[in-house]
Amino acid sequence: MTSLATDHHLRRVVRLVAVLNLAYFGIEFTVARAIGSVSLFADSIDFLEDASVNVLILVALGWTAGNRSRVGMMLAGILLVPGLATLWMAWEKFNLPLAPNPALLSLTGLGALAVNLSCAFMLARYRQHSGSLTKAAFLSARNDAMANVAIIAAGSMTAFLWVSAWPDLIVGLGIAALNADAAREVWLAARSEHKTAEA
Repeated sequence: MTSLATDHHLRRVVRLVAVLNLAYFGIEFTVARAIGSVSLFADSIDFLEDASVNVLILVALGWTAGNRSRVGMMLAGILLVPGLATLWMAWEKFNLPLAPNPALLSLTGLGALAVNLSCAFMLARYRQHSGSLTKAAFLSARNDAMANVAIIAAGSMTAFLWVSAWPDLIVGLGIAALNADAAREVWLAARSEHKTAEA
């Protein structure tokens, strides 16, 4: 496949991924606020962040390697936003530690897993194309799928083993840690791309 054809296919995939992320953000955010779930709240903000990342990728795909690397460094900062939002929600939950509805928690997490696995699968073949930009999108989808498995597990644990706010809180804070690690990886990839462009 030529580079031009690859760019065209990548743009189509990234556009679809952005739409899917934005749509599921609305669903997950609504459920998170309704049941008071830290993990769903963190994941919903992550869906919004992923939609933003993919829109930025669409805009920056035709740019030079140097400009793409600068956008990549900016994306590394964006990846930290869901973690900060999660810490705020976790603080609220510490003050009012009520367990979220486990059935809605697991069901919403399952829907999120389906969306993120679809996005990760679509982006996997392009993760080395256009440097840090597509790497950011792939890492976000991959990390989100892992987080969704943990959300489903937290819902099951709350339903059958431990009726408490703690499983949800722990998973929410874990999602924040995953985003911090993804931000580090994207930053390192963008710095490497920037150095190569300057050489």
